[in-house]
Amino acid sequence: MKTYLLIFFLLVSTYLLGQSIKRIDGTQYSADSLNAKIENLMKSANVTGVAVSVFNNNKAIFSKTYGLANVPKNIPLEKSSVLYAASFAKTVFAYIAMQFIQEKLIDLDKPLVEYLNKPLPDYIINGFRRGYHDLKTDKRYEKITARICLTHTTGFPNWRWFEADKKLKIKFDPGTRYAYSGEGLYLLQFVMEQITGKDYETISQERVFKPLRMENTSQVWQTRFNDKIAYGHNVKGEPYELMKWKEASSGGSMSTTFEDFLKFYTALINSRGIDKSVFREMTSKQISIKSRRQFGPLAQIDGTENDEIQLGYGFGVGTFFTPFGRAFFKEGHDDGWGHYSICFPDKKIAVVIMTNNDNGESIFKELLEYSIGDKFTPWRWQNYIPYNYIPPPISHLIKLTTQDLDQYIGTYSSKELPINIKITRNELNLIAEATGQVPFALQAIEKNQFNYEDEGIVLVFNLQEKTMILKQSGKIYTFRRE
Repeated sequence: MKTYLLIFFLLVSTYLLGQSIKRIDGTQYSADSLNAKIENLMKSANVTGVAVSVFNNNKAIFSKTYGLANVPKNIPLEKSSVLYAASFAKTVFAYIAMQFIQEKLIDLDKPLVEYLNKPLPDYIINGFRRGYHDLKTDKRYEKITARICLTHTTGFPNWRWFEADKKLKIKFDPGTRYAYSGEGLYLLQFVMEQITGKDYETISQERVFKPLRMENTSQVWQTRFNDKIAYGHNVKGEPYELMKWKEASSGGSMSTTFEDFLKFYTALINSRGIDKSVFREMTSKQISIKSRRQFGPLAQIDGTENDEIQLGYGFGVGTFFTPFGRAFFKEGHDDGWGHYSICFPDKKIAVVIMTNNDNGESIFKELLEYSIGDKFTPWRWQNYIPYNYIPPPISHLIKLTTQDLDQYIGTYSSKELPINIKITRNELNLIAEATGQVPFALQAIEKNQFNYEDEGIVLVFNLQEKTMILKQSGKIYTFRRE
C-alpha cells in the first residue's frame, strides 16, 4: 500500500505552487508560469480541454487538466476522465512488441508468415474490414517482418478503408520507405495473437494495464467508463459522436485516463518492463524519413526540410536529433482529438499533451517551446499549424490589384478529393488553406493563374464557370466554388 500511495502522489499530485521546471537547454521557470501559459493558449486558440504533464529526471513534476470533458453539459476535464487515446495506443503496442522480442517470442527479422499455420490470405478474421485475402496475388506480404511493421515500412496504406476501393494493398516494396500504417501494426498484432493464443485485450491487460495499475484503461470499451466520458469536440465546441470500440486494435482502439497514461509513460521512459538496451533500440532511428509531410499528397514527395534533425522512425515512435541529444515522439489524432508526447532521454526531460478539440494541435508548437524548450519537433511535417500562423508574403510575377484578387475569394470543394480549399487574401497575396493544412501565400504567374512553388502547386481559376483547377505532382483536380 505504501508503494502504491507513493506512485499515486508522484503521478497525480505534482503541481506545487512556485515549483521550478527545467527545459532541455538548462533554463528554468516556475510551474505557475506554465499554468498561466496553458490557460492563455487555450483561450487564444479556442481549445476545449487540455491535459499536460512535464517530466524532469524522468518523473512527472507538473500534471494538470484544463477545460471541459463535455462542453454542452459543462463537465470539467479531470485526470480520471476517460479519453480516446487515438494513436497513443500504438506506443503501448510497440512496448508490448518489444517485450515479445526481448523474450524471443518474435524475431525482428523473421518473416511473420513463418509464425502462422497456414497462408496469411487463408485466414478468416472477423471484424471491421479485416483479413488478408486482398493480398493473395501479391507475394510481397511474405517478406514482412516485425521490424517492417514497427517502422511503418510495410507498404500498406494507413487503413484500407481510406482507399477508393476499400481494399488492402502493398503500395511499395516492404522495408524500403516510411509510410504511416495502422494496418501494418494490426498485422503484427494478429501474429502475436496467433503465437500466444490470446486476444490483444488480454495481452494488454496482462503485460501493461494490470502490472501498472491502469485500472481505467482498455483496448475495448468498458461499461464502467460511461460515467467518466470525455468527448472530442470540433472547433465550435460541439462534441463528436463517441466511438465505443468492441474489438481491440493496436492501431488505436484504446481508451484511457490522463493519470493512467502517465503511469505507462513513466514506465516507458524509465525502461521498466523492458531492458535498457531494448528501450534504446526501440527509441533509436531504424529508418530515415525524407517525406515532406507525414500524411497527404506530400507524404509521397521527398525533401530535405528535416535533414538537419535527421528525422526518422524507431520501433513504434518517431525519432530525431538535436544539440541536446536524441528525442523520440508519438502523436495521436482523430476527429476531436490531438495528442503529442516527446522525450529527450539524454536530458531525462519529456512532456505529454492530450487535447479533446480539433484546435488542440494548434497550440503544440508554442507549448512545446515554452514547457521544455523543444524547438525541434517537425511541426510542418506533423501538420501542427499554429493558431497564430501567418503565411510569409511572396512577390507576384505580374501586377494585380486587390480587386483582381477579390474575384477568387471563396471556398472550393471537389468530388475528386476529400478536402475543401479556402481562398482568402492579405494586402499582397491570395492565401490558400486546404482542410487541415498549413495556409500558404500564392504567387500570381498569370491573371487567373497562381502557384506555390515550394510544393509544386498551380491553381487556375475560371470565373465564368466558378471553378479552380489544382495541378500538383502531375495530377489535375477540379474544384468548384461553393
